[in-house]
Amino acid sequence: MRAGVGPALPSEVGTGQAVRVLFREWDARTAPDAEVEALLAMLNAALAADQPGDPLWRNDRFRECITELVPGQRRQAWTAHDGDGRLCGHVNMLLMGDTGVVELLVHPADRRRGLGRRLLGRAVRWAHAQGYTSVGVEVPGDTPGVAFYGGLGFRQAYAEVRSVLDLGSVDWLALGEMARGIGSGYRLAYHRGGPPAELLASYTLAKAEMRNAGGDGDLELRPGSYDPQRLTESLACLERRGMSPHVIVAVHERSDEVAGLTEVVVPAQRPSRADQYDTVVVPDHRGYGIDRAMKARMLFELRAAAPRVREVQTWNDPQDRHLININADMGFRTDRPWLEYEAEVPALVARLAR
Repeated sequence: MRAGVGPALPSEVGTGQAVRVLFREWDARTAPDAEVEALLAMLNAALAADQPGDPLWRNDRFRECITELVPGQRRQAWTAHDGDGRLCGHVNMLLMGDTGVVELLVHPADRRRGLGRRLLGRAVRWAHAQGYTSVGVEVPGDTPGVAFYGGLGFRQAYAEVRSVLDLGSVDWLALGEMARGIGSGYRLAYHRGGPPAELLASYTLAKAEMRNAGGDGDLELRPGSYDPQRLTESLACLERRGMSPHVIVAVHERSDEVAGLTEVVVPAQRPSRADQYDTVVVPDHRGYGIDRAMKARMLFELRAAAPRVREVQTWNDPQDRHLININADMGFRTDRPWLEYEAEVPALVARLAR
């Protein structure tokens, strides 16, 4: 039975270093408010321990954030509780495309007791039963997750670098010059919530340039939006999760096609820090200052539309020196590596059973 519906199954009882642990399936859609709040508290405890300086999450549409899915995705979660009923661990397996995506949390006070390994085992066995042959996980660099997943045989498949911009340190006068520094024949437009219907097809073609570039090992652990229907579904899902999209589009005036785009999402659960998503310039339109102008214009729009935002974080391929240099000119400061790991499910099931 799932949490909020019935008790833990007897077969889900284990023991770990003098701590009796109860494991059970968990569904955030039906769980009591107190259990959702306990998960949020554990998430914040892990953030404070592993990523000090990152803003903590708020219980503002948090349940929606962890339950809403894009069509075609499936999710299963498990929790671990000590003998007093206190939440000490949680694992979520999201099935999307041909990959299972792991999200695992263990309270800092309960680590190094084998709890993470046992939670992961439940999720991986479930993915195996669903016919999935590979799983991936995102791991912030310089955190305990690096050694944990590496020790279980996960291999690093892709690495990005995260950078953070403090809006209080921005030189807005210089940023205004960047925003105006776009070549003639292009116009920038801001759209809250996503691109307008008349630009959807051209917008998704531009986004597909990232996929077509390929070959860099990115596991695509976040859902892609490379066709109009999928983009519409993804934007609707973001809104249901309490995450507000903001986009700047560069339009080629002669053809009325999207030449470039940049996306930022502001989560209700963490409104002081926005997430920079894709920034794309179509190859035929490169060399006209489009990417720099779009990113600069976005900061002005965010300042007006989302005044609670104090920081913006972004992730880049460390080989993309062009975009990294643009970010540095705007005031972004490199924070930490951000890693994607993958493992083959059959081998991982066998390893976790030992």
